Amino acid sequence: MDQFFKRKCLVFLLLVSSFCAIYAQRIPAVGVTAFDAGSSVTASDAANITSRVIAEFRSWGTLNVVQGSAGAEYIVRGSLSRANNNFVLTATTVNASTGQVLNEYSEQARTVNDISVFSFCSKATVRVPLPNYLAGTWQSTINMPDGPVVCIIEFRTNRSVMVERFDTWEHKENNALRYEGYGEGTYSYAGYAQRIITVNQQQIRIDAVASVNLTLEETLPEQANVNVSGLNLVFNADKTSFEIVNGSLLCGRNYDGASVYPSAVIGFSRFTKIR
Repeated sequence: MDQFFKRKCLVFLLLVSSFCAIYAQRIPAVGVTAFDAGSSVTASDAANITSRVIAEFRSWGTLNVVQGSAGAEYIVRGSLSRANNNFVLTATTVNASTGQVLNEYSEQARTVNDISVFSFCSKATVRVPLPNYLAGTWQSTINMPDGPVVCIIEFRTNRSVMVERFDTWEHKENNALRYEGYGEGTYSYAGYAQRIITVNQQQIRIDAVASVNLTLEETLPEQANVNVSGLNLVFNADKTSFEIVNGSLLCGRNYDGASVYPSAVIGFSRFTKIR
């Protein structure tokens, strides 16, 4: 009985540890106050853009969004006005506890409905500490006919990258070359960017957008520098794996067609968190 109880406790602790690892990053609370209506702007227009901004924030899934300022850690305050035949939405993000203005920003368009709410919200949260689900060490493995091609990469919270392993591969005629590279670099991560995009005529909801800049050693020459921007990421539910749905980190080339591998190039696109 004691042994059974111990096993159940161990399983419970493992589940709790896994849960805590996923949700250890705090979700900030952002409040949006009703935007003021400036000259030549109706109250209806101001209310419309306020509602659209709140809806956009809520769609991200990485913020606790409140209407108004009660309970908010960060407050978005703004006004809608007219200038040079354009509607201009101007706002500030304020730290609720200190009153400090974190940043000022604006968006404008010919009509209220043409204002880019996504761009506005991205600017509004540039100094808000959003969760970074890319932080950690990840592994990607491509199983080739002559053995696996492996990438082990650590994304650090300070936006630096340590590359423990970055295999590069080349196949030409009867020869396959593989080098176990390594290196370092930097990355950017926008974990708020949950939106629908079209990839290969399919609509996919992405969770984040990232850019990666790597300087590598002991690789094939064309992979010595890996600089890729606009990578759209989709995470699984518990944030232990992700896929790049619009590209990859290129790592090799096949000169011999589908008899060896069904594409001319190979790249790391599916990653699993290992620590």
